[in-house]
Amino acid sequence: MRFTRALLLIVLGALALRVGYVVLAKHDEPRMGDQIYYNVAANQLARGDWFTDPRDGSQTAEHPPLTALVLAPTSWVAEQFDPGGEHLLPQRFTMAVLGAGVVALIGLAGRTVAGDRAGVLAALLAAVCPNLWINDGLVMSETLAALTVALAILLAYRFGRAPGGTNAAILGIACGLAALTRAELLLLLPCMVLPIALFARASTVRRRLVLVAIASVAAFAVVSPWLAFNVSRFDEPVLFSTNDGLTMCGANLEGTWYGHGTGLWSIECVDYPTRPGDRSVVSNDLRSRGLHFIADHLDRLPAVVAVRVARVWSLYAPGAMAHYNQGEGREVWASWMAFASFWLLIPFAIGGAVILRRRVLLLPLAAQFVLVTITAAAVYGLVRFRVPADVSVVVLAAVALDRILDRRVERSRARSRDAHGVYVREA
Repeated sequence: MRFTRALLLIVLGALALRVGYVVLAKHDEPRMGDQIYYNVAANQLARGDWFTDPRDGSQTAEHPPLTALVLAPTSWVAEQFDPGGEHLLPQRFTMAVLGAGVVALIGLAGRTVAGDRAGVLAALLAAVCPNLWINDGLVMSETLAALTVALAILLAYRFGRAPGGTNAAILGIACGLAALTRAELLLLLPCMVLPIALFARASTVRRRLVLVAIASVAAFAVVSPWLAFNVSRFDEPVLFSTNDGLTMCGANLEGTWYGHGTGLWSIECVDYPTRPGDRSVVSNDLRSRGLHFIADHLDRLPAVVAVRVARVWSLYAPGAMAHYNQGEGREVWASWMAFASFWLLIPFAIGGAVILRRRVLLLPLAAQFVLVTITAAAVYGLVRFRVPADVSVVVLAAVALDRILDRRVERSRARSRDAHGVYVREA
């Protein structure tokens, strides 16, 4: 009960911090970057138009749908008071509420791996960690990505301790929801579910692989309506989004393979000529350009991949990243706070990993680092892609802090016993 009360107070404090951030820093900030798509898509859903461009009525699937779907009720309510409005501020407040939910789930994850105090510490760190709240004032997918990843981590521990078909299916559903937030989170299946199943206390290897299959089928069942919807409405096959071509092209250009922009993404290819057709046709043409560029510059690929990975882990040109983040609505001062907190927490997270290596299955938390590294290497290196690992960093750091507090309490008790013993002898 004490843990529940403490967690509730921390979540309310986290909500107040996030709402304050929106009010003070975001109340009149225009939408930028991907916020434009999510804002418009949510508003269109509220007005009865399913993923269409309001300018020409054409079909759109720039990103997976969950963020827009979650924001649609907010847009619908706002529409009753301001018909035809932008509804950006109400959507940002919704993100603040979801960000507080992330804090709650991280607290529960900390409790799962190391007990009540570690859970409280994890929630406290999550509440104030700039790497988390910096996303909660933006109408983008990172907040929901953190929420679904934290949920998947919690369910992964449940599955690891009781490996059965039901728990595998529930974990698969969580992974499917994560993939509907950001497509690369489908990597949770090979990076997290598969290793946990292989190390699970199931009777045979065959049984373990069956559990992986159950989780995969459950994940596919969650994402299949979106995949079927996309296949039915575009000229060429589309799975999660029509944005992969633009992503591939913008990440593989002269300016993102050489010079100061190495490892980033450029909007330059937006104006490239493509065949007539809908967004699927455009995406395929842009993807081909990106792949051809890679093929023509293979000798440079290892260096580019290394820079991408270094950027996502804030090991390369953080100042340039802080200024790059401005184009997505992240203030330079907030980016620097996020960098500093990350560097501060990493030593504690390493300590937490060492502790859990002997006490609790580390795989659900460690998998996020693998997932983030693969994503950056394959696409490009932005700090916001690190959100799944940021969840793990907070939990692991809380485990280390909990151990430090344990040792301090033990030393304090030892000194008290010694002092008491001296007092008795003197008496």
